[in-house]
Amino acid sequence: MAGIDSKDIHKIVVACDAGMGSSVMLASQLRKQLKESGVTVEHTPVNSIPADADVVVCHSGLAARARAAAPGKALVSFQVFLGDPAVTALVHTIRNGGAVDA
Repeated sequence: MAGIDSKDIHKIVVACDAGMGSSVMLASQLRKQLKESGVTVEHTPVNSIPADADVVVCHSGLAARARAAAPGKALVSFQVFLGDPAVTALVHTIRNGGAVDA
């Protein structure tokens, strides 16, 4: 997949391993940051990524599992749960236009 244009992003899923802790905080932070954009942000286990997700956000250690669970979806992987440059770039792209690489 070549990527997805920011105007076509309607749902972001923050995928995690256990469904608790830092990834829940990240999903909450993204909801607040993207409130004005109309993008929905959900939190789900990596093995249960919904088919209607446009972008999957997950820790780099889960990226391979996320790709397997949601083939063809744009994937943003990060190293640090709060303040990671990859997540900051995603928010910037959605707010200002551009494409999110797959």
